[in-house]
Amino acid sequence: MSKVILRDLGLIDYKDGWDYQEKLFNEVVSIKVKNRSNKAASESLVSSSGIQLPSSDFNLPTPNYLLFCEHPHVYTLGKSGSSNHLLLNTEQLNKKKASFYKINRGGDITYHGPGQIVGYPIFDLDNFFTDIHKYLRFLEESIIRTLAEFGITGERTPGQTGVWLDPEIPGKARKICAFGVRCSRWVTMHGFAFNVNTDLSYFQNIIPCGIANKGVTSLEKELGKKIDMFLVKEYIIKHLSGLFEFDLTPGQTHENFLPK
Repeated sequence: MSKVILRDLGLIDYKDGWDYQEKLFNEVVSIKVKNRSNKAASESLVSSSGIQLPSSDFNLPTPNYLLFCEHPHVYTLGKSGSSNHLLLNTEQLNKKKASFYKINRGGDITYHGPGQIVGYPIFDLDNFFTDIHKYLRFLEESIIRTLAEFGITGERTPGQTGVWLDPEIPGKARKICAFGVRCSRWVTMHGFAFNVNTDLSYFQNIIPCGIANKGVTSLEKELGKKIDMFLVKEYIIKHLSGLFEFDLTPGQTHENFLPK
């Protein structure tokens, strides 16, 4: 089974969290590039001299990470999104103490804020399977199974990545978890945003994920009470590890590696 290192970043500024993701992502990619380069050099050496380098020189293991965090109020726009889906100008953003970033993930616009569990899997899919659609379906399935732990039926809707409640009922369809990922050299980053105790009023300032005719919700709203964030994370870990078949390695506490 593959190993995944868990790190909880706590409440972290979006840009700091993005920079930290990029740091880990680039470290994983650099190992893969080094492996490929060393393998090519070994094959060239064998063909020219018959000398073979040990396979350990081009099979360095790549780490996998699962980051959890919350962000202060922020709107993020993916590569395929439209700036028109942000309904606030700069002055209005400042009044709401919210920031805005155009970022390098797929998807449209979404909101992150306190009370929302944001998950960033930085996985080398060569350690699991090289199928980005299967990867997204597994992420969705982990949230669907987590919702089931609370007696809630989460569903998919064709052509719209995410986890929804009552997606086929006009006027009732509402999203509870949004997804947007980046994948390069089969290494992933960005991930999912699961509304647990989220202030949903902030979604009124955007057209969430570019979908105008469906709403958003949270566990708190559906169950009528605040939900233990730690418990939700435990369920997500349980179902992610079951689907991806990985062993979890507890990482450092967030104080040890937050950007300075």
